[in-house]
Amino acid sequence: MHSLQPNRRTTVITLLLVMIFALIELAMHRPVICPCGTIKFWWSAVQSAENSQHIADWYSFSHVIHGTLFYACAHILRQKSPLFQQKFCHWALAIAVMIEGIWELLENSPTMIDRYRSVTISYGYTGDSIVNSMADIGWMSLGFLLAARLPVRATVTMAVSFELFTLLVIRDNLTLNILMLIWPINAIRLWQGAI
Repeated sequence: MHSLQPNRRTTVITLLLVMIFALIELAMHRPVICPCGTIKFWWSAVQSAENSQHIADWYSFSHVIHGTLFYACAHILRQKSPLFQQKFCHWALAIAVMIEGIWELLENSPTMIDRYRSVTISYGYTGDSIVNSMADIGWMSLGFLLAARLPVRATVTMAVSFELFTLLVIRDNLTLNILMLIWPINAIRLWQGAI
C-alpha cells in the first residue's frame, strides 16, 4: 500500500503552491506583515488589531485540526479508491495545501471579512496578513504530517484537546467558528463576547 507521504517532486510542487497563494494574496493587496510593522511568533489577544497578523495565534490550533481532517479524508480515499492509491497518494499533502490555500483566499475576501465581522466574535477583523495566511497553511501541513505519523487515537485526542482548550481559553474553536459562519446563534455570540 502506498504512503500518503509526499515524495520529493510533490514536496517541491507543494512549496510552489504556497508561493503562488502568497503572490495571489499580494495581488489582493493583503498586507505582507502586521500593519504594526513587526512579526511575532505568538499573539494571544483575540480581540485585537494584531490577531491573525503574526505566525501563530489561538486559531493556529484550528489549522492543525484542518490538517488532521484532510489526512483522514485522504486516508479514506486511499482505502476506497485504487486509482487514488496508485496515482495520487503522494499528492495528498499538495491537495490539502491547495484546499487550505483556497480557504485562505476566501477568508481574506471582502465578503468573508464582512461575514466574520457581522456574525462572529471577530468584530474588528480585517483579514490576515500574508505571513499569517502562509503560517496557517504551515500549521495545517503540520497537522497533516502529525496525523500521518501518530496513531489514530492520539490524533483524535490531540484534535479534541485543541478544541476543548481553545473553547475554555478564548470561547472559540473550529466547531464554533464553522457554526457561527453557517448558522449564527446570537446567544453563542453574546457568550463569546463576554470575555
